Amino acid sequence: MDSKRRTWLIATGCAGCVAAGGAAVPFVDSLAPSAKARAEGGPVDVDISSLRPSEKMTVLWRGQPVWILHRTPAMLESLNETQPLVADPDSKRTAFPTPAWAQTQWRSIKKEYLVVVGICTHLGCSPVDRFTPGPQPSLPSDWDGGFLCPCHGSMFDLAGRVFKNMPAPDNLVVPPYMFVTNGKVRIGEHEKA
Repeated sequence: MDSKRRTWLIATGCAGCVAAGGAAVPFVDSLAPSAKARAEGGPVDVDISSLRPSEKMTVLWRGQPVWILHRTPAMLESLNETQPLVADPDSKRTAFPTPAWAQTQWRSIKKEYLVVVGICTHLGCSPVDRFTPGPQPSLPSDWDGGFLCPCHGSMFDLAGRVFKNMPAPDNLVVPPYMFVTNGKVRIGEHEKA
């Protein structure tokens, strides 16, 4: 083979590689998540400064409802009553891992604020608020307040802990979160130790 032909073959091969690389870049780039998907998966800052005691707000994080409940002293006191009645009082089960700081009776960083994913661990339904203590339809007569999943009857206390012998196998999930300020919570990120 003469040297002129060899030069043209090498040049053609190199040009083909450059063209293939140029065509592959947009294809590979299209596999990355969109800006919207990246934003939905990222942390969410929530202003809770106007959330009064006994009020709950719902925000979306990663397409899931996250509840923030400002608990009153009476609500916190009710957790003493429900402690022996719940299936996993200190959130030690590992099916839905709970951060170490939430493996307490309150399941929160600050006792007065509960932050949980509002999805039942049974079949993914969304429980409803039943904060008023006392007898009510579908609830026991000594009800201390909490959440009721109307689909299959699972009951959760005001810390999102499931009562014993319910269809839901685990407590409501505590997402990673942190307090940025006293009036702002960041969901989806926790303080690094």
